[in-house]
Amino acid sequence: MATKFEEAINRNLKNIYVCRSCKSKIRAPSLKVSQGKIKCRNCSSAKLRPKRKK
Repeated sequence: MATKFEEAINRNLKNIYVCRSCKSKIRAPSLKVSQGKIKCRNCSSAKLRPKRKK
């Protein structure tokens, strides 16, 4: 089984959020997402969740 590299985990999961409405991915700082300043590009929704860690 392959080992997990810190660089790869950061690239694939860090600061990536998924829109709860249209499921599109957005890379944004977590502070702005928690303040509600980031909106989805496609549907303009502010409901975002972190990308799931598999």
